[in-house]
Amino acid sequence: MSSTTGLAPTAPARAAGSAAAHVVVVGAGVTGLLTAVACARAGHRVTVLERGPLPNPDATSHDQHRAIRTLLPGDPGGTARRLDAHRHWQDLEALFGTPLYRRVGTLTAHPEGRLDELLAEADRAGVPVDLPAERELPPLGLPPGTVGVRERTGGVLLADRVLHAAARWLATRPGVVLRPHSTVRSVFTGSGRIVLDTGEVLRGDLALLAGGPWTRRLADSPVTLHRQTMLYLGRPAGDDRWDGAPAAGGLGREGRGWVLPPGVGTLLKLSSDTVCRPVADTDSSGEDQRPYLERLAVEGVLPDLDRYPVVGVRVCHYTADAATGGPLLTRVSPGLWTRAACGGSGFSTAPLVAERIAEAVKEAA
Repeated sequence: MSSTTGLAPTAPARAAGSAAAHVVVVGAGVTGLLTAVACARAGHRVTVLERGPLPNPDATSHDQHRAIRTLLPGDPGGTARRLDAHRHWQDLEALFGTPLYRRVGTLTAHPEGRLDELLAEADRAGVPVDLPAERELPPLGLPPGTVGVRERTGGVLLADRVLHAAARWLATRPGVVLRPHSTVRSVFTGSGRIVLDTGEVLRGDLALLAGGPWTRRLADSPVTLHRQTMLYLGRPAGDDRWDGAPAAGGLGREGRGWVLPPGVGTLLKLSSDTVCRPVADTDSSGEDQRPYLERLAVEGVLPDLDRYPVVGVRVCHYTADAATGGPLLTRVSPGLWTRAACGGSGFSTAPLVAERIAEAVKEAA
């Protein structure tokens, strides 16, 4: 088994005259749908299997918004890939004919003592940044000794809009078959054959398992299942400080909190890695969420949290690389790949995974 985390950014178009392959995608979250889009654009036949409706509101990817940022301090290769992902999102907006993200920037707390080094690194990478004045922002819980650096190329991906736009585009493409309510029972990892609950057997030239937490039972991947609790808030009455506010990360007393701003129909979302926990299964029905909400409250991600009306609470699950806690793309066999992804980084880099799979189809041909 081999693992790939350095993803090829762009797959060349299929050579004229080469035979179209058949790609089977299990899971219609952002990775599955964008992989189907990339393969369809390359001229391949695609079948998308989803255990629920398509898009599925229970999918890990299904949410109001996710952050997108480009600068990864100390990792120039990762920054280059994030910039390439940003270009992919612009291309997908043009392809789908609808806005997919809000270009409000992404502000991240960084140590004051490393500010000059960070600004120099951003300049070398071609990432435009600035230092917004405190009066330009709503109150944010920047940890002591840090400064907020805003990336102009960042912003907020409109997650649900992305899923619906991709599904609509795929539904119009010849050679693409969308199969909601199709539950996969098992996968033969050596051959890539896929068996549905009905007993039907499918086999493509390449299969991608991108079914989020449910992929674990289909293929042996070195991943850990996590559960996250998120809080959705309304604006305080008469408060316009969030108009055009950026996404913000590195917040709270441990610097692990995120706030995604409201806008174009989305709520303000508060989350923190401090309430992310490994679990054995995806059944959260008997779990008391109050301790996790109390932990979010005392983290200080929003210093004036008590002024925000609570609109909703969401519990979600995702799988991540057991070694790093980050996303993982694994080639299980020549014809079978799996994807584990988490949070905003997994969502925002999904176009790169899609292009890597399209490239793998070309290589196999």
